[in-house]
Amino acid sequence: MDEQEFIQLADQELTRLEAALEGASERGTADFDVETKPGGVLEIACENGSKIIINRHTAAREIWLAAKSGGYHFRPQNGCWLATRDGEALWVAVARVLSEQTGGKIDF
Repeated sequence: MDEQEFIQLADQELTRLEAALEGASERGTADFDVETKPGGVLEIACENGSKIIINRHTAAREIWLAAKSGGYHFRPQNGCWLATRDGEALWVAVARVLSEQTGGKIDF
């Protein structure tokens, strides 16, 4: 996959994820805000002051997730973004780390 294809694919996923997070914030028990930053970055600010950063890493052709529990790398495979370490889906990982950091339930 060339750079432009990756950027388009990653940006589409980040846009979908942002919309889902906004909806989850409104109807869930977790308190957080989502903000898009330049360069393919989503910043999730939790009420307790912690943050989760999700960004595209173009050189590696991955989406990276940084949370209190650690860093995670995801690659596109068969229509999903899967963790390079254990195959966990990006959306599952985001819900998990967000629940861990906020103490609330996240439903997409």
